Amino acid sequence: MGGKGATDNREANPEDLLPLTTVELNILLSLTDGQHHVYGIIQEVERRTGGKTRLGPGAPYRAIRRMLEDGLVEESDERPDPGMDDERRRYYCITGFGRRVTSAEVARLEELVKAARDKGIRPAP
Repeated sequence: MGGKGATDNREANPEDLLPLTTVELNILLSLTDGQHHVYGIIQEVERRTGGKTRLGPGAPYRAIRRMLEDGLVEESDERPDPGMDDERRRYYCITGFGRRVTSAEVARLEELVKAARDKGIRPAP
């Protein structure tokens, strides 16, 4: 997956970008399975969360713009099926640095959940 976006930021510390917003984390999780366009990301998030998380119309675009600048995602040069696709649609993929930041965020959230459980907080039945 080649891209037109920022570099991979191999020397950057993933924890410097934490915490991620809910929108950013959901976009990165969507892109771990492969490239998507924004509408595909929105659909995948709604499907994965059973409709509990819905990305508004402008939020994904703002988040992707920030993540492009930070080197978490890049615009993909590849197209799934050019004959079945709108050539104006942009596809995005996660970078290696984006995967490291996602992993760091998941670890941060796991620590937070552990702290809550240690205090006796459990999900409602």
